[in-house]
Amino acid sequence: MRANHSKSALVYRQVRRALRSGLYLPGQRIDPGTLAAEFNTSPTPVRSALYRLVGEGLIDDHARNGLHVPLFTEVALRDLYDWMERLLLAACDLCDGQGVPVHTDSDAAPGDDGEVVKRTWKLFDAIADATAYRPLHQAVRQANDRLAPVRWAKRALIAHADDELAGLGGYWRERNIPALKAALREYHARRKLLVPRIVALLVDHRDQHP
Repeated sequence: MRANHSKSALVYRQVRRALRSGLYLPGQRIDPGTLAAEFNTSPTPVRSALYRLVGEGLIDDHARNGLHVPLFTEVALRDLYDWMERLLLAACDLCDGQGVPVHTDSDAAPGDDGEVVKRTWKLFDAIADATAYRPLHQAVRQANDRLAPVRWAKRALIAHADDELAGLGGYWRERNIPALKAALREYHARRKLLVPRIVALLVDHRDQHP
């Protein structure tokens, strides 16, 4: 029993990291049998780990069609962007004037699109973490993880993503909360306008890689 629990925890961490790192993209099927072979374990701890991720909204259970990375509708994706925006604005209000922001690499030298995705996750996580309010930090982390596969899939649609992220990181580093809040609103407004194109891209990718 203890060995199964330990293996399940390992599979959970690794699959969650894979989702965050773009190894699984929206609409992609996640096969428990393949993961059981990869981790040299029985299907039981793998299914336990995957259904934990289902409970967190990071994987969808399509019953007979199996487990998949969520493929958002336009309404659902727009709502998720709106939710992340609201959480980050609340975090800005809570951390306003509290000490020095934790270091992030959001202002690091420009890299490839994948680096922008990783640095976006880190910046948003840092803003929430600075509030020292655990429920808010957990909510931001969950939204961050749900959006991570989408960010990987749609990164070609976002022009000047490096400059955009550097601006957000600069406001955060300088503790310019009013400017950061305005920039976060603009950041999410741009993405909400792109939602139809993003969803079409995700569906196309799913159809090409069933």
